[in-house]
Amino acid sequence: MTDSVQLAMMAITGDIAAFEKLVLHESDKLYKIAYLHMQNKEDSLDIVQEATFQAFLAIQTLKEPAYFSTWLTKILIRTAYKALERQKRLVPLTDDTIQYILESTQAEVHAIDLSEALESLNTDYRNCISLYYFYDLPIKTIARVLGKPPSTIKTHLRRAKAELKNTLGEEYDAKRLI
Repeated sequence: MTDSVQLAMMAITGDIAAFEKLVLHESDKLYKIAYLHMQNKEDSLDIVQEATFQAFLAIQTLKEPAYFSTWLTKILIRTAYKALERQKRLVPLTDDTIQYILESTQAEVHAIDLSEALESLNTDYRNCISLYYFYDLPIKTIARVLGKPPSTIKTHLRRAKAELKNTLGEEYDAKRLI
């Protein structure tokens, strides 16, 4: 039994310190996933905090301690979706941001292009790409988190890569960027 499974079992029984350790271990990953959805630091931190709070309140409902990370990620993604639905807004670029983009190096521009291309994907495709390539989650885990069959996840990945290639153009090598 791994340390995280033991900590999850302790957290389920009400051990607050064990829950804190688990969340601390997952915090970087949670922030990155939240940022991919929210596209700004403040909203991302709010989403992580809200998801952590929801997880704390519902920790007794976790049936399988080995899947704590998957369970928490699923809560985070649902929280982000709800927040985006509430916002229903576009975030305009500030003058400072535009100036930074204009002055940035070509490598930074490529990173921004990829970020914008990912943002243009439909939500299912973006989630699959993010979880598979940025967090190295296996397809079965992604399927469990998103509540879809593994074959659907594979299809989403294939279609998302095709859309990214079309969006970014031929000068970008999709395998190099993702």
